[in-house]
Amino acid sequence: MAESRTEFDIVVLGGGSGGYATALRASQLGLSVALVEGAKVGGTCLHNGCIPTKALLHAAELADQARESSHFGVNATLEGIDMAGVNNYKDTVIGGLYKGLQGLVKSRGVTMVEGWGKLVGPDAVEVDGVRYTGKHVVLATGSYARSLPGLEIGGRVLTSDQALALDWVPKSAVVLGGGVIGAEFASVWRSFGAEVTIIEALPNLLPNEDPALSKAFERAYRKRGIAFHTGVRFSGVTQDGSGVHVTLEDGKAFDADLLLVAVGRGPRTADLGYEAQGITLDRGFVITNDRLHTGVGNVYAVGDIVPGLQLAHRGFAQGIFVAEEIAGLNPAPIVESGIPRVTYAEPEVASVGLTQTAAEAEFGADAVETLDYNLAGNGKSKILGTTGFVKLVRRKDGPVVGVHMIGARVGELIGEGQLIVNWEAHPEDVASLVHAHPTQNEALGEAHLALAGKPLHAHN
Repeated sequence: MAESRTEFDIVVLGGGSGGYATALRASQLGLSVALVEGAKVGGTCLHNGCIPTKALLHAAELADQARESSHFGVNATLEGIDMAGVNNYKDTVIGGLYKGLQGLVKSRGVTMVEGWGKLVGPDAVEVDGVRYTGKHVVLATGSYARSLPGLEIGGRVLTSDQALALDWVPKSAVVLGGGVIGAEFASVWRSFGAEVTIIEALPNLLPNEDPALSKAFERAYRKRGIAFHTGVRFSGVTQDGSGVHVTLEDGKAFDADLLLVAVGRGPRTADLGYEAQGITLDRGFVITNDRLHTGVGNVYAVGDIVPGLQLAHRGFAQGIFVAEEIAGLNPAPIVESGIPRVTYAEPEVASVGLTQTAAEAEFGADAVETLDYNLAGNGKSKILGTTGFVKLVRRKDGPVVGVHMIGARVGELIGEGQLIVNWEAHPEDVASLVHAHPTQNEALGEAHLALAGKPLHAHN
């Protein structure tokens, strides 16, 4: 049996986005691979993150559409949210993808090792007393939902893990954290009929985005009746049979059914033998060079344990990169700013490249030019009933270095945005491309036409 084998070209510790991408690409390149996973292949993204949250957000969108249908001349009514039905739909989506992924890993000849592994040498991982050695080891142990010091998770105080398993809709919720995860759950619960309040210690919601997007997002949430308090810190929470009682440092207090703690994700690196093998950790994150090498033996690290954006597609890309690096293909390092980012709330926020602030810091304020193109002039956006804009950031007389968008469905437009930024296109290059009409995609074309000095549907 293949499982009795214990020596490989690569041993991958962790079967999430980064780990399984490493394994699949390495096996494609003719290397022998063991993939160690204690839970389910697919990791956070498939089972507790991207996929289940987006399924909830799609259900939420349908609820909003039913509620607002008369605006379009369709008389539908929303009778209520059946959480058992929503969860069944969500689990069916996950189940289908999980089955497909298991089949894919098996068909590629990757040896699956089930169990929790620990790094016990620069070339060895131990699982349930069995030592697996690899000429190369790839650490891909992912992340967990963090809390704040002294803030205990349990009962009515949840992280995204418990929130995804809820079988009832809260009447009211306080969301601690206004980043991507907090914003997405707030969006779902509001669409399902809950009263939602977001608490964010930084000055804006979605604090990592271009300030123009953050401000527009806040306006949209205000309009949806989602309350938020920014620039103020959480002080404490108590809970009883009636709900949670949340206090802030400025003295404000809130009562709700639930408190969702969405303060980010921590690297899953504790007690895995990393430090004992000489691997450098910083606040739990594995420090690597730009080729994702840890500086110890032939040990690499990918995904959420490497400082930077905690995104599944970043993990995929890093996994492919490391497999190709080990195979001697000398791939180009991944440019972190070129990785697209999407918040799948209502409205959606999508961006790639540098924000205006980052571009001005890098090139100087005088060397940067920006343009906002409002979706009000876009036919398909008008049909959908969405508002928002596309913001472009470019080097003067040079390439576009940032594409930032807000509005319904703009996450689907980021594919072209990342090609523009990563291929260092000038506005003129994009302006000459024909965009189909009527699509929201046209907004990108129109924005580049305007930036190239020949706006068609925008005022000079």
